[in-house]
Amino acid sequence: MKSDNLDIFDKIMGLPVLRVFRKPYNQHKSVLLYLFFGGLTTVISIGTFIIFDSYLKMDVLVANLLSWVCAVSFAYVTNRVWVFSSRATGKAMGQEILSFVGGRLATLGFEELVLWIFVSLLDFNSTLIKILAQVVVLILNYVISKLFVFKK
Repeated sequence: MKSDNLDIFDKIMGLPVLRVFRKPYNQHKSVLLYLFFGGLTTVISIGTFIIFDSYLKMDVLVANLLSWVCAVSFAYVTNRVWVFSSRATGKAMGQEILSFVGGRLATLGFEELVLWIFVSLLDFNSTLIKILAQVVVLILNYVISKLFVFKK
């Protein structure tokens, strides 16, 4: 592979100390990058949720919706560029964005339902429930992105 075709993660894996991991990295690159960026997206989602919920004292469902907007914006860019290396432009990119947001709306619905039941109705700790819901959301979002959004 020519060095100008390598992304930043390929270049990092080319460092002498990391070359031993090059083969498994190449075999599982999209999953590893999804876990990395999915982890960062989860941190953004939970971090902004805590700000909106605990510090700004917003309604739990509104706080979750706003944290979703922050996380989905970050996730689309990182998934498009690094995880799935999408080259879509024009109308195809518009369809990609709609599919991505549509898939994320489905998991937002799941997460809102979980928060409503466990926080609004049963009075569980909102941050704990948000973290637990994010585990399921992370898995569902990968499946949706892989199968429906960034298909080759």
